[in-house]
Amino acid sequence: MPVTPLTNSSSISSNTNDTNRGIAYGVGAYVLWGVVPAYWPLLAPAGAVELLAHRIVWSLLFMALVTAALGKWGALRGLPPRSWLLVTAASALIAVNWGVYIYAVNSGRVVEAALGYFINPLFSVLLAVLVLRERLRPAQYAAIGVAGAAVVVLAVDYGTLPWISLALACSFAFYGLIKKTVPLDSTASLTAESAVMTPVAVGYLLWLGSAGTFTGHGAAHTALMVSTGLVTAVPLMLFGAGARRIPMITLGMLQYLAPVLQFAWGVFVMREPMPASRWFGFAMVWVALLLFTGDAVVRSRKQRKLLAVTLPV
Repeated sequence: MPVTPLTNSSSISSNTNDTNRGIAYGVGAYVLWGVVPAYWPLLAPAGAVELLAHRIVWSLLFMALVTAALGKWGALRGLPPRSWLLVTAASALIAVNWGVYIYAVNSGRVVEAALGYFINPLFSVLLAVLVLRERLRPAQYAAIGVAGAAVVVLAVDYGTLPWISLALACSFAFYGLIKKTVPLDSTASLTAESAVMTPVAVGYLLWLGSAGTFTGHGAAHTALMVSTGLVTAVPLMLFGAGARRIPMITLGMLQYLAPVLQFAWGVFVMREPMPASRWFGFAMVWVALLLFTGDAVVRSRKQRKLLAVTLPV
């Protein structure tokens, strides 16, 4: 029987390695987002809008240095108007996401923010199926079904419309979708997004003037404000790199890592209330995660077996 050419097996290996890197980037991004609730309270008494403005300004400065070091300014100079419109839309969505999240953390609603990021993969999957025509495997359908039921249980438990959760979920799901269509790598894309937002952020900080908190609370506080650029840019760069390498469904499901860590912070550190019904809802989410992880392990083993079969002897 004929042996599959080496170029085919090399292509499979290359695609597998690229997917693995994408998963690693996604995991890194979500773990960093998961532990960030410990950071924002350190910047008090700055409010959510002021912190958002600083995030934008310092992110641009940090990303400008990175872009210059990598020699990627040419990609931005040659970007067509339609792509700049996509960048502007992504910029607006991530600004909403950042602002709502900072408000949630600093107002003692970390668990509700975590719920938003549990809901987000459902929106991501819906967009993937409707817009990108991606397909779900049976185990993924089961995982999404269990997760959807869990979200309903948690929403009913809160007794009111969880607007923080919904705002976080919707804004980031659409942001992820747009990131799949912007013809830039993660570094250039984040630089462009920060550049679009910066004039508004600078204008707000100038308007805030002496009422701001940038220089009035000591050198350590000022340094922390400057570090918002690094805290913002690194996970977004990882997320952007992952979004271009793995299917949106996989990226959306990886997002569960961040709310698990945020949930743990809200419950065990911030001591936010957790009645039995809320625990039940989160337990359902974890069951969904187990289903999805099991499916991913089985699929990975099948891919390895296929690679072994197609390698020439």
